[in-house]
Amino acid sequence: MHEYSVAYDIFKTAARAAHENNATEVFVVHVDFGELSMINPEQVHFLWEIMREEEPVLAKAKLQYRLVPAKTRCICGYEGNEKFVCPNCGKLPEVLEGREICVTNLEIEVDEE
Repeated sequence: MHEYSVAYDIFKTAARAAHENNATEVFVVHVDFGELSMINPEQVHFLWEIMREEEPVLAKAKLQYRLVPAKTRCICGYEGNEKFVCPNCGKLPEVLEGREICVTNLEIEVDEE
């Protein structure tokens, strides 16, 4: 189950970033899921809800995600979102975006002492 390892990586990344920035609480963790990442964001969200309770600074954090559509380019000059066959020449286009899974930012509370 790849979703478990993805959820765990998001959890560890958020925890590390929170501690590096002296966060007292994390409110929201924002994640981008590429359309072609082959990961089910709903399953990652479910696992996140369980994992977050293990880290006090993340205990109430929400996971918000957005789906990043595929962006492709072909050697013939085509740029768009066709993933499998270039509509201009019929060749396989290069995928530029849409495979990534990325924690983009955290909304945190910091103790200003």
